[in-house]
Amino acid sequence: MRKAKKRKARPAKPKGRAKQKRLPKPGARPGDEAASAADLYSGGFDFTAPAAPAFEADLVNRARARLREGNHGEALDLARQALAANPEDPQALNLAGVAAFHGGERREGLDLLRTAVAFAPGNAEAQTNLGNMLAALEEFAEAEAAYSSAMKAGPDYADAPFNLGVLLERVERPAEALSAYDRALEISPAHNAAQVGRGNALKALRRLDDARAAYEAALERNPALAEARTNLSAVLQELGDFEGAARHARRAFEADPDLLEAEYNHAIALQELGRYEAAIEAYGHVLTHAPGHAASALNIGYGLQQLGRLDEAAEAFEQTIEIDPGFAKAHVNLADLRLQQGEAQGALEVCDAFLENHPGQTDLLAFKAIALWDLGEGTRARELTGFERFVRPVHITPPEEFDDLEAFNAALCAHVLAHPTLTDSPQSHATRKGRHSGELLNEPKGPIAGLEAEILRLATVYRDELDDDGHPFVARRPKNWTLSVWGVVMQSAGHQIPHIHPAAWLSGVYYPRLPDIVGARDGGKAGWIEFGRPPEHFHNAATPETLPVQPEAGMMVLFPSYFYHHTVPFEAAGTRISIAFDLMPA
Repeated sequence: MRKAKKRKARPAKPKGRAKQKRLPKPGARPGDEAASAADLYSGGFDFTAPAAPAFEADLVNRARARLREGNHGEALDLARQALAANPEDPQALNLAGVAAFHGGERREGLDLLRTAVAFAPGNAEAQTNLGNMLAALEEFAEAEAAYSSAMKAGPDYADAPFNLGVLLERVERPAEALSAYDRALEISPAHNAAQVGRGNALKALRRLDDARAAYEAALERNPALAEARTNLSAVLQELGDFEGAARHARRAFEADPDLLEAEYNHAIALQELGRYEAAIEAYGHVLTHAPGHAASALNIGYGLQQLGRLDEAAEAFEQTIEIDPGFAKAHVNLADLRLQQGEAQGALEVCDAFLENHPGQTDLLAFKAIALWDLGEGTRARELTGFERFVRPVHITPPEEFDDLEAFNAALCAHVLAHPTLTDSPQSHATRKGRHSGELLNEPKGPIAGLEAEILRLATVYRDELDDDGHPFVARRPKNWTLSVWGVVMQSAGHQIPHIHPAAWLSGVYYPRLPDIVGARDGGKAGWIEFGRPPEHFHNAATPETLPVQPEAGMMVLFPSYFYHHTVPFEAAGTRISIAFDLMPA
């Protein structure tokens, strides 16, 4: 039975605004919708400037005061009066622009800020305000240019690189966001919002230990940062510290009862600790205040199932499907519950009903094969999986810049082992007693660039050679795709539990280094990859057929992403390094 998992974080819009109740999105893991640095930054639009001329100073100062109080209408009226006296006053233009934007006159506010910048191009604050407005209007390229101009105009103005970091975080450029936040902290080491933003960027880069340190540094200076504590709880959960995750999430929720993602994080941690009754209560609180939050409903069902309350669990899964009919995991969980209740035909019907509207969907294709085996429909199950047809081991051609395959593999291993994202057994991945990296396609790619080209070449050959016979996997083959690559490092007792890759169409793994036991005649299948074995938490009665594949250094194995696969544990000296990848439909 699967719990709701988290999706990639989407940072909040980089604009100044009052804190609002934010809700975790359906299917999210704890902390996924936790605060971006922008939410912790009260400045938003900076409207300080050099003193206005004496004859209009009173109007400008009063407008500034009204704006700080949140009285945007009166601030705009006063700024307009100042502009009537001097239409070229950049202070009044800046104040009027910010007031108009916050008052709902967004385009007028933008025009006023553009004019202010035209009259005072060296004013870093006005340039930053312009960037914030453009970012809020989702004109990201212009916003980035405005922040860059602000940084040139005011090299010691920390809010310019900070807001640039928020923007880069939002458009999923975390490495650049990290550099921007670091620059803000160089200028202003006490800039807590930049410290939290730094944690967010590190978290997105899968540098989890560094992210934890960043959040802890922010909380050391200001323990009241509930949203930073929520993000810390998410990182701790990922690192396997469920007690710490529960403690920090609870403190965050107590500090800010409107922060429902903190309560959701708390529930996830309680669930991981096996405290199902308490977790159900916490999920129920989230669901009461966010009736559309399908992940909480799903996890209530999971908890009820663990407590043996199967009829109630079924109701919870059905409620989840009512909330979000396209939530694949809810259908998988309901199908698995049907197997637990001895209703294999009911499980198959759940799968087919979903696949009718979502042909080729990875989660349900995978579970349909399991249901077919439980029904004794081995022939249909084999047609669906088709190991001989779809699992394809191939040997790569090393890039020309390397003398031979051995040199290429050595470079790949060194790159993976030195990668800053390498983390011990992160909870969101299948690796156990091993280390798992984040995205290897982030710069600097090093030798991964050569492997990337080979993956794309061989995957294209794989796709184009498939015969289109109506098979749901073949029918869903994409014309274009995006690639994600990560590394896994294992030593004795390391392995991966059975899993699939739900977001992808085609997956694969390349082996640059293997321990001797993998190729030994008396090693059994230690360290091999095996396809077809379901996760232990599923309730299938029959054991499906499996396909073990013996890895070799220099071998790549391509396979459909809906195939359950795992690593057979090995108890021997040596290091097993694999580089896995997903090709997602673009």
